Amino acid sequence: MGRTSQTKEHLIEAMQELIWVGSYAGTSVDEICTRAKVHKGSFYHFFQSKADLAIAAMKSCWEEHRTGMDGLFSPTKPALTRIVDWLVHLREEQRATKELHGRVLGCPIHTIGSELGGNEDALQDLLRNILREYRCYLESALRDAHAEGMIGVANPETSARLVFFYVEGLLTHARIWNDLSELDEMESGVRQLLGNPLTWPAPSSPLTLSS
Repeated sequence: MGRTSQTKEHLIEAMQELIWVGSYAGTSVDEICTRAKVHKGSFYHFFQSKADLAIAAMKSCWEEHRTGMDGLFSPTKPALTRIVDWLVHLREEQRATKELHGRVLGCPIHTIGSELGGNEDALQDLLRNILREYRCYLESALRDAHAEGMIGVANPETSARLVFFYVEGLLTHARIWNDLSELDEMESGVRQLLGNPLTWPAPSSPLTLSS
Protein backbone atom coordinates (compact mmCIF):
# COMPACT_ATOMS: atom_id res chain seq x y z
CA MET A 1 0.00 0.00 0.00
CA GLY A 2 2.83 2.39 0.85
CA ARG A 3 4.58 1.73 -2.44
CA THR A 4 1.33 2.26 -4.36
CA SER A 5 0.74 5.57 -2.59
CA GLN A 6 4.30 6.67 -3.36
CA THR A 7 3.84 5.88 -7.06
CA LYS A 8 0.77 8.10 -7.25
CA GLU A 9 2.55 10.87 -5.38
CA HIS A 10 5.55 10.66 -7.71
CA LEU A 11 3.23 11.09 -10.70
CA ILE A 12 1.56 14.12 -9.12
CA GLU A 13 4.90 15.73 -8.27
CA ALA A 14 6.25 15.09 -11.77
CA MET A 15 3.16 16.66 -13.32
CA GLN A 16 3.38 19.73 -11.10
CA GLU A 17 6.97 20.38 -12.09
CA LEU A 18 6.68 19.62 -15.81
CA ILE A 19 3.64 21.77 -16.53
CA TRP A 20 5.00 24.70 -14.50
CA VAL A 21 8.52 24.63 -15.90
CA GLY A 22 7.33 23.71 -19.39
CA SER A 23 3.72 23.61 -20.53
CA TYR A 24 0.60 21.49 -20.26
CA ALA A 25 0.28 20.79 -23.97
CA GLY A 26 3.98 20.05 -24.32
CA THR A 27 4.02 17.51 -21.50
CA SER A 28 3.38 13.94 -22.59
CA VAL A 29 2.37 10.92 -20.54
CA ASP A 30 5.69 9.30 -21.48
CA GLU A 31 7.59 12.32 -20.17
CA ILE A 32 5.59 12.30 -16.94
CA CYS A 33 6.34 8.61 -16.38
CA THR A 34 10.02 9.13 -17.11
CA ARG A 35 10.24 12.01 -14.65
CA ALA A 36 8.28 10.07 -12.01
CA LYS A 37 10.32 6.91 -12.69
CA VAL A 38 7.21 4.75 -13.02
CA HIS A 39 5.90 2.45 -15.73
CA LYS A 40 3.21 3.72 -18.08
CA GLY A 41 0.87 1.05 -16.81
CA SER A 42 1.10 2.58 -13.36
CA PHE A 43 -0.01 5.92 -14.79
CA TYR A 44 -3.21 4.45 -16.18
CA HIS A 45 -3.79 2.50 -12.99
CA PHE A 46 -4.31 5.80 -11.18
CA PHE A 47 -5.42 8.24 -13.90
CA GLN A 48 -7.51 7.90 -17.03
CA SER A 49 -5.81 10.79 -18.81
CA LYS A 50 -3.23 13.55 -18.55
CA ALA A 51 -6.06 15.94 -17.68
CA ASP A 52 -7.08 13.79 -14.71
CA LEU A 53 -3.51 13.84 -13.43
CA ALA A 54 -3.31 17.61 -13.96
CA ILE A 55 -6.44 18.06 -11.86
CA ALA A 56 -4.95 15.95 -9.07
CA ALA A 57 -1.66 17.87 -9.35
CA MET A 58 -3.33 21.28 -9.15
CA LYS A 59 -5.49 20.21 -6.20
CA SER A 60 -2.40 18.97 -4.36
CA CYS A 61 -0.47 22.14 -5.23
CA TRP A 62 -3.26 24.37 -3.96
CA GLU A 63 -3.68 22.41 -0.72
CA GLU A 64 0.00 22.90 0.00
CA HIS A 65 -0.05 26.55 -1.03
CA ARG A 66 -3.16 27.26 1.02
CA THR A 67 -1.29 26.30 4.20
CA GLY A 68 1.22 29.04 3.44
CA MET A 69 -1.54 31.50 2.60
CA ASP A 70 -3.20 30.82 5.95
CA GLY A 71 0.02 31.92 7.62
CA LEU A 72 0.66 34.92 5.38
CA PHE A 73 -2.90 36.19 5.82
CA SER A 74 -3.36 35.19 9.46
CA PRO A 75 -5.98 37.47 11.08
CA THR A 76 -3.66 37.74 14.09
CA LYS A 77 -1.50 40.11 12.01
CA PRO A 78 -2.41 43.70 11.09
CA ALA A 79 -4.24 43.77 7.77
CA LEU A 80 -1.62 45.65 5.73
CA THR A 81 1.15 43.48 7.16
CA ARG A 82 -0.61 40.51 5.59
CA ILE A 83 -0.41 42.22 2.20
CA VAL A 84 3.27 43.11 2.63
CA ASP A 85 4.15 39.58 3.76
CA TRP A 86 2.37 38.17 0.70
CA LEU A 87 4.31 40.43 -1.69
CA VAL A 88 7.63 39.59 -0.04
CA HIS A 89 6.81 35.88 -0.23
CA LEU A 90 5.92 36.09 -3.93
CA ARG A 91 9.23 37.71 -4.81
CA GLU A 92 11.20 35.24 -2.72
CA GLU A 93 9.33 32.34 -4.29
CA GLN A 94 10.21 33.56 -7.79
CA ARG A 95 13.85 34.07 -6.82
CA ALA A 96 14.05 30.56 -5.39
CA THR A 97 12.42 28.91 -8.41
CA LYS A 98 14.76 30.75 -10.76
CA GLU A 99 17.74 29.47 -8.79
CA LEU A 100 16.34 25.95 -8.95
CA HIS A 101 15.14 25.85 -12.57
CA GLY A 102 17.24 28.53 -14.23
CA ARG A 103 14.34 30.75 -15.23
CA VAL A 104 11.47 32.78 -13.80
CA LEU A 105 8.31 30.67 -13.69
CA GLY A 106 5.58 33.12 -12.70
CA CYS A 107 2.24 31.84 -11.39
CA PRO A 108 1.48 28.21 -12.34
CA ILE A 109 -2.29 28.69 -12.17
CA HIS A 110 -2.37 31.63 -14.58
CA THR A 111 0.25 30.05 -16.82
CA ILE A 112 -1.70 26.82 -17.23
CA GLY A 113 -5.10 28.51 -17.34
CA SER A 114 -4.02 30.87 -20.12
CA GLU A 115 -2.58 27.99 -22.11
CA LEU A 116 -5.74 25.90 -21.94
CA GLY A 117 -8.02 28.50 -23.50
CA GLY A 118 -11.44 26.86 -23.87
CA ASN A 119 -10.14 23.29 -23.63
CA GLU A 120 -10.21 20.86 -20.70
CA ASP A 121 -13.34 22.20 -19.01
CA ALA A 122 -12.92 20.28 -15.74
CA LEU A 123 -9.36 21.51 -15.31
CA GLN A 124 -10.34 25.08 -16.20
CA ASP A 125 -13.18 25.01 -13.68
CA LEU A 126 -10.76 23.87 -10.98
CA LEU A 127 -8.28 26.65 -11.81
CA ARG A 128 -11.04 29.27 -11.71
CA ASN A 129 -12.19 28.04 -8.30
CA ILE A 130 -8.63 28.15 -6.98
CA LEU A 131 -8.21 31.72 -8.20
CA ARG A 132 -11.49 32.78 -6.57
CA GLU A 133 -10.40 31.22 -3.29
CA TYR A 134 -6.96 32.83 -3.59
CA ARG A 135 -8.49 36.26 -4.10
CA CYS A 136 -10.64 35.84 -0.99
CA TYR A 137 -7.50 36.15 1.13
CA LEU A 138 -6.87 39.58 -0.36
CA GLU A 139 -10.48 40.65 -0.02
CA SER A 140 -10.51 39.72 3.67
CA ALA A 141 -7.27 41.60 4.36
CA LEU A 142 -8.43 44.73 2.55
CA ARG A 143 -11.83 44.72 4.26
CA ASP A 144 -9.98 44.57 7.60
CA ALA A 145 -7.57 47.31 6.51
CA HIS A 146 -10.54 49.48 5.55
CA ALA A 147 -12.23 48.79 8.89
CA GLU A 148 -9.00 49.69 10.70
CA GLY A 149 -8.88 53.00 8.81
CA MET A 150 -5.59 52.08 7.16
CA ILE A 151 -6.85 52.49 3.59
CA GLY A 152 -9.48 54.80 2.19
CA VAL A 153 -10.56 52.84 -0.87
CA ALA A 154 -14.29 52.96 -1.51
CA ASN A 155 -14.70 49.28 -2.31
CA PRO A 156 -12.24 46.78 -0.79
CA GLU A 157 -13.55 43.94 -2.97
CA THR A 158 -12.86 45.89 -6.16
CA SER A 159 -9.45 46.91 -4.84
CA ALA A 160 -8.65 43.26 -4.11
CA ARG A 161 -9.45 42.37 -7.72
CA LEU A 162 -7.25 45.18 -9.05
CA VAL A 163 -4.34 44.30 -6.77
CA PHE A 164 -4.63 40.64 -7.70
CA PHE A 165 -4.73 41.38 -11.43
CA TYR A 166 -1.78 43.77 -11.15
CA VAL A 167 0.41 41.35 -9.22
CA GLU A 168 -0.43 38.40 -11.45
CA GLY A 169 0.32 40.56 -14.48
CA LEU A 170 3.78 41.34 -13.12
CA LEU A 171 4.41 37.65 -12.47
CA THR A 172 3.41 36.85 -16.04
CA HIS A 173 5.70 39.54 -17.46
CA ALA A 174 8.56 38.29 -15.27
CA ARG A 175 8.07 34.81 -16.77
CA ILE A 176 7.89 36.12 -20.34
CA TRP A 177 11.03 38.25 -19.98
CA ASN A 178 12.72 35.79 -17.61
CA ASP A 179 13.65 38.79 -15.51
CA LEU A 180 13.05 39.22 -11.78
CA SER A 181 13.42 42.99 -12.14
CA GLU A 182 9.90 43.01 -13.61
CA LEU A 183 8.79 42.55 -9.99
CA ASP A 184 10.68 45.58 -8.65
CA GLU A 185 7.58 47.81 -8.76
CA MET A 186 5.26 45.27 -7.19
CA GLU A 187 5.05 46.90 -3.78
CA SER A 188 4.95 50.51 -5.00
CA GLY A 189 2.24 49.64 -7.51
CA VAL A 190 0.11 47.94 -4.87
CA ARG A 191 0.50 50.95 -2.61
CA GLN A 192 -0.77 53.21 -5.39
CA LEU A 193 -3.76 50.94 -6.01
CA LEU A 194 -4.58 51.20 -2.30
CA GLY A 195 -4.47 54.99 -2.33
CA ASN A 196 -0.90 55.36 -1.02
CA PRO A 197 -1.59 54.68 2.69
CA LEU A 198 0.37 56.98 4.97
CA THR A 199 1.40 54.01 7.12
CA TRP A 200 3.00 51.10 5.30
CA PRO A 201 4.33 48.29 7.51
CA ALA A 202 7.53 46.31 7.27
CA PRO A 203 7.26 42.55 6.67
CA SER A 204 6.83 40.24 9.64
CA SER A 205 10.10 39.15 11.19
CA PRO A 206 10.49 36.27 10.78
CA LEU A 207 8.01 36.00 7.92
CA THR A 208 5.26 33.56 8.86
CA LEU A 209 4.40 31.19 6.03
CA SER A 210 2.16 28.77 7.88
CA SER A 211 -0.27 28.87 10.72
